[in-house]
Amino acid sequence: MRLLFGLFAALFILPFSCIDPLIKAGENHRTEYSERYRPQFHFSPKSNWMNDPNGLIFENDQYHLFYQFYPDSTVWGPMHWGHATSEDLTHWTNQPIALYPDSLGYIFSGSAVMDTNNSSGLGRDDQPALVAIYTYHNMKHERSGRKDYQTQGIAFSLDHGMTWEKYDGNPVIENPGIKDFRDPKVFWHEPSQKWILILVAGDHARIYNSPNLINWTFLSDFGHNEGAHGGVWECPDLFALTTDQGNEKWILIVSVNPGGPKGGSATQYFIGDFDGQKFTTVQEGSKWLDFGRDNYAGVTYNDAPEDQRILIGWMSNWDYAQVTPTTTWRSAMTLPRRLELKGGNSDYYLVQSPIIEPSIVRQTEEFDNSQVKEGVVLPSSQFKIEFDVDLSEKTVFELSNDQNQFVFSINSTRGQMLIDRHFSGKIEFSENFAPGPQISNFNPENRAAKVAIFCDASSIEIFVDDGRYVFTNQVFPEEPYNRLKIVSDGTITDKIIFSEFNSIWHEQ
Repeated sequence: MRLLFGLFAALFILPFSCIDPLIKAGENHRTEYSERYRPQFHFSPKSNWMNDPNGLIFENDQYHLFYQFYPDSTVWGPMHWGHATSEDLTHWTNQPIALYPDSLGYIFSGSAVMDTNNSSGLGRDDQPALVAIYTYHNMKHERSGRKDYQTQGIAFSLDHGMTWEKYDGNPVIENPGIKDFRDPKVFWHEPSQKWILILVAGDHARIYNSPNLINWTFLSDFGHNEGAHGGVWECPDLFALTTDQGNEKWILIVSVNPGGPKGGSATQYFIGDFDGQKFTTVQEGSKWLDFGRDNYAGVTYNDAPEDQRILIGWMSNWDYAQVTPTTTWRSAMTLPRRLELKGGNSDYYLVQSPIIEPSIVRQTEEFDNSQVKEGVVLPSSQFKIEFDVDLSEKTVFELSNDQNQFVFSINSTRGQMLIDRHFSGKIEFSENFAPGPQISNFNPENRAAKVAIFCDASSIEIFVDDGRYVFTNQVFPEEPYNRLKIVSDGTITDKIIFSEFNSIWHEQ
């Protein structure tokens, strides 16, 4: 009642000249997030171009999402850091642009930390500094043919990331003459009592440490002879996870473009050990974070509650990112995923659990096997579907409308999972979008596995076997998918659970 009374009081007190802009602002908000293909439960910017997530940190009871942003076009341009915040990793509030280009260059990808002990001297006694560490990209130097056009700078905020001041002594890490010297991820390493920074340098990663976030010492490198090298390494992340059996291992995530196993850009990871100076691994070859085509440049949150390791990726692929058929905005983020380490000995692997706030579920419905085998009509195009399958049997999952069809299948005979989006909707904007089926190998064990599928206006994310196998793909159907069909040679659960989602932008 107090809220309603205050609202009515404000309406009587405000002149009509003030009320009208407020009404228009609300109308604009509804319009901005209602365009064709606009995600309704994934983060996307209000307008214009977005790519890599940056500066992921939980601070002041909020999850901060900074991201590569060009506010003047729907294609890549001079990079800024956009900014959004969330209390639950599902509902997002757009904030003002955090970092703008300056005389040292564009503001490329990086990370953020809370300097709790004021090691940098940039904070106050009553307010530690939130420090962003990012890459400067000097376009003038690049065009002149120099290799040292990327350096590392810092900025700090004393108001929880709402406003920022660049450090007067930037850059804090000069370029030693390496092309593609960028994307610093920083974290506090308790055993060595130092800040650790990892960045990428063309075809490998470099590790530094610092007592104060300003003076950095080079320690070691990794990757000259490890992993996939079909393109430039980007957006590294280094963190520790512990298995259920109590085994701690360090995980190094590195994105590569091009060179992904399905074409274009993708993200690989290595499992090994870190002693405060060097990362080492006995892993042979690359492990891939996602078996779809549209999860790139993912990094994890610093200081997440309960020591969770939470990742968000850019839901696109550089093969076609700048030509997807959206209008006033371009690109979205993946659902946040909680990472866990499974396995043991030489067979460690990551599993990903999608994070979604239960309050956005509008209604839940159950279908039985006979219904989905014949095909059912869906009441909504933004939803989650959950069911169990036997991995040793063939299963085909289809989403469709009168014109389009998206197919996910498990072929146990060949030990393959397959995505086919050739008939999923609009594909003609790029010959690289759907050149053929996406095929991924797996071990067809004789056991039940959970499958969760999240469908939004222009994306489908599939989590198989509790997130051991993940497939993230954009889709652009001619009209929303409204039919579901699941056919299996084996047994799927008696009930297929369908959960319809509200829009995170239009709930009120």
